[in-house]
Amino acid sequence: MADNRTMAQMLQAPIEDGEARDWLDKEPPRSILTWDDLVSKFINQYFPPSKTTYYRNEIITFYQKPNEAFNEAWERFKGLLRQCPHHGFSELHQLDTFYNSLNSNDQDALDSAAGGNFLDKMPQEGLAIIESKSKVRYSRSRANDQSV
Repeated sequence: MADNRTMAQMLQAPIEDGEARDWLDKEPPRSILTWDDLVSKFINQYFPPSKTTYYRNEIITFYQKPNEAFNEAWERFKGLLRQCPHHGFSELHQLDTFYNSLNSNDQDALDSAAGGNFLDKMPQEGLAIIESKSKVRYSRSRANDQSV
């Protein structure tokens, strides 16, 4: 869940259409001297405070929609995290937010997969359990869709 992409990878998509490259070329010469300067200017350009606040609130108030499958909720949650890569939430906070947003059946399924309370697991273990559950459920639902 942590965004481990380099700045170059984050810029890759916008560079394809030239937007980020144009922005970077318009920066005054020698105005970006360090990595931190580049990160700060990039975030201020493409993630203004209002956008950051909006996505942080979407993450904090995330909930599983009625009749939304576990894997769909997980993909939607990860999408919100990608929309705001500088959200600042630890992996533990992200997993806690996601777990507590689930319906009781999916919480019980995670607890069962964890062999107890899901939130007692280390973040990496919790993430592995979620990813595994998401893939199993997705493959089962896809198999059922194809057989119909």
